[in-house]
Amino acid sequence: MAQAVRTQRSLISLLNSDGEAHPVENTLAIVTLVLGAIAALTTFSPSLHLVSSWAGLVGIGTGLWGQFISSTTGERFLLIIGLGAAAFGFYLGLAHGGLYGGVIG
Repeated sequence: MAQAVRTQRSLISLLNSDGEAHPVENTLAIVTLVLGAIAALTTFSPSLHLVSSWAGLVGIGTGLWGQFISSTTGERFLLIIGLGAAAFGFYLGLAHGGLYGGVIG
């Protein structure tokens, strides 16, 4: 009995589900995801509030711009996950001391 053969799919092929290359959109999605992870993970140490707040702020900006120009559902999925993590890190970074806490003033 013949069975359907599944081919291996990479992350890039999942992001380019329409068959066209989207290098700018894919880069923004991956950068937003990485910045969101950095912002969220650095909130566990309140002394890293500068890293979490700045990474979160930049991650929110790249995520919003990526949502504006995204082409596929895979890109939007990664952007939303990254945006949520970046916003979480940003707000907790602000609560722990802010963007300039202790450095200026």
